[in-house]
Amino acid sequence: MDYKKALEEYIAATNSHQFSNVQKIVDENAVYWFSNKTCTTINEIREYFENAWNTVQNEVYTATNVEWIAVDNNCATCIYTYNWEGYHEGKFVSGSGRATNVFVKKSDGNWKIVHEHLSPK
Repeated sequence: MDYKKALEEYIAATNSHQFSNVQKIVDENAVYWFSNKTCTTINEIREYFENAWNTVQNEVYTATNVEWIAVDNNCATCIYTYNWEGYHEGKFVSGSGRATNVFVKKSDGNWKIVHEHLSPK
């Protein structure tokens, strides 16, 4: 798998609403910066994702305008616009913002996210 495929699989895992799928692509030492919280453990990251899925029902997350800004054999960094939509308290809601993902290639050849930063536009 290459780094671009890793991003695609991460988006698909996010849309599965099952953190066990997301965790397969997240490094055990990952740090996530959300607009309102920093998560530095897998459990904190899991809680954040699960809370978001519970808050916005049937959420669909997408990445547009993906730019790979730094890539070598073992590290790849992309920036993109994230978009989300779903239902909150029965009403359709949506939003977007800016994202940065940093992937590293592990010794087994798999790419894992070591950092994600999401912020409003």
